[in-house]
Amino acid sequence: MRYLTAGESHGPQLTTIIEGLPAGMPLLGEDINTDLARRQKGHGRGRRMQIEKDTAFIASGVRHGLTLGSPLALVVENNDWKHWTKIMGSEPISAQESDEVKRKITRPRPGHADLNGGIKYGHRDLRNVLERSSARETTVRVAAGAVAKKLLSLLGIEIASHVIEIGGITAVRPSLPIEEVKERSEASPVRCLDEEAGRKMMEAIDTAKANGDSIGGIVEVIVEGMPAGVGSYVHYDRKLDAKIAAAIVSINAFKGVEIGIGFEAAHRPGSEVHDEIAWDQEQGYYRKSNNLGGFEGGMTTGMPIIVRGVMKPIPTLYKPLQSIDIDTKEPFSASIERSDSCAVPAAAVVAEAAVAWEIAAALMDQFSSDRMDVLVQAIESQREYAREF
Repeated sequence: MRYLTAGESHGPQLTTIIEGLPAGMPLLGEDINTDLARRQKGHGRGRRMQIEKDTAFIASGVRHGLTLGSPLALVVENNDWKHWTKIMGSEPISAQESDEVKRKITRPRPGHADLNGGIKYGHRDLRNVLERSSARETTVRVAAGAVAKKLLSLLGIEIASHVIEIGGITAVRPSLPIEEVKERSEASPVRCLDEEAGRKMMEAIDTAKANGDSIGGIVEVIVEGMPAGVGSYVHYDRKLDAKIAAAIVSINAFKGVEIGIGFEAAHRPGSEVHDEIAWDQEQGYYRKSNNLGGFEGGMTTGMPIIVRGVMKPIPTLYKPLQSIDIDTKEPFSASIERSDSCAVPAAAVVAEAAVAWEIAAALMDQFSSDRMDVLVQAIESQREYAREF
């Protein structure tokens, strides 16, 4: 199972094409649009979220509410396109038309792909870089992740996300059933399970915005219901925890990832890190703890998967940092594009989508099936086998 995305931030639309879904999987537009709406929420979001009301149009691959097994195409239109048709149009611009009409950018923003992308592709107008490198692309990554989440839910696998830190304010992480994690996270403007910490996070976001600055944080994704033995210890590129780690740091502005207790393991002896194995008649093998976050040897253990990602502060600042004009080589303040003071709550939804996709793809690789009913049987057989092993 794989997908590609296409589209620019201020282009006419964003598109994703998903290949490899089984036929006969129930899928409706609302399964996708619910998560697109979640991505647009969160204290600290900028004006772009007031312009765009993202909804996905299912252009192919579904008939009468069921997948066909053929490629699934999803389209999200950019409502702001009407203001950018001349600037971002595909037709050539005459030599008489000015750089002002094109909104040409020659001042790369620190922390963005602008300068490096210009060097890579030879773009003297850095708008050609920032339009694609924009986090706007995560809209259709969330759409793809929503499809993956639908598949997982039909296989008895649930996924949730929440924020555990913003701007140095750390939340107390209560032990809750995954359904309650979902409910409490959705009820919080910063997707935080700790109400007191959530209030302080919102204050920190407001202070950063007033100062023309931005702040980052840490999000956590939880997956429950995974069968044991998914992934591989045989080849490095088939380790599922490695794939998930790569997916997390591929999200715009994410700079770190940990699974289970992660970096804390460096400070503990082995006796306090590794999860002892137990067995009972009802659930079969299980771990007495879950410090390793649901993974051993690149494979799932059947315990909940716990993944955290670190998001840096958004680099587009309303008090911009210094940069160099690539045409004149003179120092200037970096260009300002519409931005958020904090996108960590929204990034939790993106991280959830990224993890969901990797898990769904791993299941499809390991239990490949062209039909949804056969796939359901294969996953349940794996669970039964693990219980009786």
